[in-house]
Amino acid sequence: MPPVSAVIPQTGETSAQQQESENALPNPGAFDECHRKCKEVFPLQMEGVKLVVNKGLSNHFQVIHTVLLSTTGDSLYRFGATYVGSKQTGPAESFPVMVGDMDNSGSLNAQIIHQITNRIRSKVAFQTQQNKFVNWQGDAEFRGEDFTATVTLGNPDVLVGSGIVVAHYLQSITPALALGGELVYHRRPGEEGSVMSLVGRYTGNNYIATLTLGSAGAHASYYHKANDQLQVGVEFEASARMQDTSMSFGYQLDVPKANLQFKGKDVHVW
Repeated sequence: MPPVSAVIPQTGETSAQQQESENALPNPGAFDECHRKCKEVFPLQMEGVKLVVNKGLSNHFQVIHTVLLSTTGDSLYRFGATYVGSKQTGPAESFPVMVGDMDNSGSLNAQIIHQITNRIRSKVAFQTQQNKFVNWQGDAEFRGEDFTATVTLGNPDVLVGSGIVVAHYLQSITPALALGGELVYHRRPGEEGSVMSLVGRYTGNNYIATLTLGSAGAHASYYHKANDQLQVGVEFEASARMQDTSMSFGYQLDVPKANLQFKGKDVHVW
């Protein structure tokens, strides 16, 4: 009698499940992150000298001291604190996250981010100017298998009847292509209106091309990773309200052996 093989052939149901899993579209991420990779290449714009000191007090708590000496003569000191909770949802993600900083005039910026469920994330942020509230907003983000939907409510005032509502939606069409849109509705006494824009993002092996079009203008960006050391980005922005156009070119050069990083940016406005 021939030996019985220990390998059990896959059933049609199991094969179909594996094929469906392989063909599943990825989550496209958040709408606000469509142009993020290109913007990360550009250096932060500043005039003067900036000193930042980070101090980790524990695995969950960190404080930051920032001193900015500006060429205009206005010096600024900011004290910041960050708390990261113990609810881990990924290799580098833990919640809740509470971030805040205050400058020497008493102005405060703070936000709280929490992963409520595996698919729902919420964020609350507010800003004060000395002892007055200037801005506050709350949003809820839902991440499906192949889409992300977000609703943001900013500066709501029920008594006056004012506020801003922003809705985002981003859908994966193919593993490389994602399409979505943004709807902004604002209202205040005697004025209300809405602005809509559409976005498309294509992700290649070493590049990302993104285009946003709407009644407010156009925004295009291209990110390219040449190798492990060099990354470049090109950004084009045209504003219908300001009637101006700008193009920026930036690069990031990393030298791991020397623990150095160089960033540069060239901007043309017309």
